[in-house]
Amino acid sequence: MNIDIRMAHLFSALNDDHVRQVMESSHTGTFKDGESLFETGDEANRFFLVIGGQIKLFRVSSNGDQKIIDIIQPGNTFAEALMFMEHPIYPVSAEALGPAKVISFDNQRFLQILSQSIDVCFRIMGTMSQRLRSLIKEIDDLTLQSATTRLCAMLLRRMDDVGQDHFTLPAAKGVLAARLSMKPETFSRILQNLATKNIINTKSNEIQVLDENLLRSLAHLESIFGLEPENPCPQKVQNVYIDLN
Repeated sequence: MNIDIRMAHLFSALNDDHVRQVMESSHTGTFKDGESLFETGDEANRFFLVIGGQIKLFRVSSNGDQKIIDIIQPGNTFAEALMFMEHPIYPVSAEALGPAKVISFDNQRFLQILSQSIDVCFRIMGTMSQRLRSLIKEIDDLTLQSATTRLCAMLLRRMDDVGQDHFTLPAAKGVLAARLSMKPETFSRILQNLATKNIINTKSNEIQVLDENLLRSLAHLESIFGLEPENPCPQKVQNVYIDLN
């Protein structure tokens, strides 16, 4: 299978020779649902590009609760910033959400290429800066916004990504609830409340947006119309569709 890694922002400044050098030390792996790529504390000598399926990044608390840090979609890289640490270890665990296909790259080999290209250096700096802004926004969302606001914003991002008002949720509801820092029952209750108010239709993991304007209002304002449940707990990316069979 021929994959042009320049589809990913991190690699878009590479020339043909750079791509050849990077791919010489790369490894393509196929993972089953729930299969681990690495665990928190493992030595981080490689970073990754998702070319099919999804990868979940998470941490486990002392009481065994799992906090999902991110869900990596096709066309996105992760763990690349660790190559700049003197003794890098993975600060999170990673496992496949459903079948997934991932290319991993050797950190030291990529650092050699960075030393040869100012353009590539600026590209990776831009990628890390963009990710930092995203993390800061997430902190704001989790601390300043209601559960309804966070869920509505997620639905809008998904609708914008697929380019239509009818779409499938990008992951299981329980996974998305954890990603949004709410309980699964809170997630389901908000969806039901939105459906009752004729803002969306929902059937299993299928969503149809009926009132985009009101959904957008809810995504930016605190709860209205009694949608907030009691005791409330992206740069759009280019999708790459790969046959995992």
